[in-house]
Amino acid sequence: MEFANPQWFWALLILPLMIGVYLYRYFSDRETSFTFSSLNLLSDIPGNWKAQLHWLQAACFWGGIALLIVALARPQERLTTVERNAEGIDIVLVLDLSTSMRAEDLKPNRFDAARQVAKDFVDKRQSDRIGLVTFAMKSFTVVPPTLDYRLLKNLIDELEMGIIEDGTAIGMGIATAINRLKDSDTESKVIILLTDGQNNAGEVDPVTAADLAATYGIKIYTIGAGTRGTAPYPIQDPIFGRRYQNVQVNIDEEMLTSVAELTGGRYFRATDAEELQNIYAEIDALEKTDVEELIYTDYKDLYVRFLSISLILFLSGFILKKTVLSGVEDY
Repeated sequence: MEFANPQWFWALLILPLMIGVYLYRYFSDRETSFTFSSLNLLSDIPGNWKAQLHWLQAACFWGGIALLIVALARPQERLTTVERNAEGIDIVLVLDLSTSMRAEDLKPNRFDAARQVAKDFVDKRQSDRIGLVTFAMKSFTVVPPTLDYRLLKNLIDELEMGIIEDGTAIGMGIATAINRLKDSDTESKVIILLTDGQNNAGEVDPVTAADLAATYGIKIYTIGAGTRGTAPYPIQDPIFGRRYQNVQVNIDEEMLTSVAELTGGRYFRATDAEELQNIYAEIDALEKTDVEELIYTDYKDLYVRFLSISLILFLSGFILKKTVLSGVEDY
C-alpha cells in the first residue's frame, strides 16, 4: 500500500492532544469527595455503566478522526503489469555419449559433469527453445528444440552411456543438430557441442558439417572435455574389481577449432569441471536473448474504505450520545 498525500499523517499529532484534554477534564471533575464513616453500605451498589460507555463514545470519535486522516492521505494499491517481448534463440546441445566419457579427470566424471553444466545452462535461459542431440557411433535427437525446460532436464538426467554402439561420430552429431535447426525462423541459431575425442565414425566429416551449418546461419561452439596428457579411467576387473587405468587424452582441437571458426563460433578446452562451468557461463553471456520490457503501472484508490469506517464510527458515537448517553456530561 502507498499513500499519495502522506503529509496528512502529521495531523495525527492532534489525537494525543485531544486525548490528553479529555483525560484532564474527566479526572478534574472527579476531585470532589465525600466522607463516609463506612463504605460497607456502598459495596452492593452497581457501577455506573453509562460512565463506561462514555469511554466508548470517545473512542469512536478518536477512531473516526484517525481514519479520516488516513483517508485524506489517499491510500493506494499499485498494480504493475510487465509485458515482455523476447526474440528467442534456438539452441541445440550436442553431447558425446562414447564410453571414454567415463574418464574421471572431470569430477565426478566427464559424462556427469557435462550433464550437470548442461542443466545449469538451461536454467539460465529465458524464452529460448533448447534441444538435445547425443552421439556415439551414431547420433540421434533426444528432444527437438523446446520451451519445456523441465522435460529437457529430465531427459538429460535419464541419459546413459552404452545405449548407442561405441564410437565418436562428431560430424553426424553436428548434422543431426543442423537438421533440427535449419528450418527455424529465429534470427539466432546455435549448436553447443561437447566431446572428449576425435571423429572416428559416421558418414559426415565434422568440417563438412560445419560448412553446411554456416550455409544455414547456424553458429557452433565446440568444447573439448578432458585434461592434458592422461586421465584416470575406471575398469571393472573380474578378479580385482574396480580399478583405474591411465588413458591418453586425444582431443582433435584443430578440427574443433575449425568447426567453430567456420560458423562464427569459438572453441573451448575444459580440463576440469570448474572450467567447464565457466565455459558454459561464457557461452551463456555471448548468446543473450534480447528482452524488451514494457511496464504499465496503475493505482487503485483505497481511501473509500477508510472514509466509510470513519463515518460509521462518527455515527456510532452520535447515536450513543443521543440514546443511552443522553444527559451524560461531555468531556
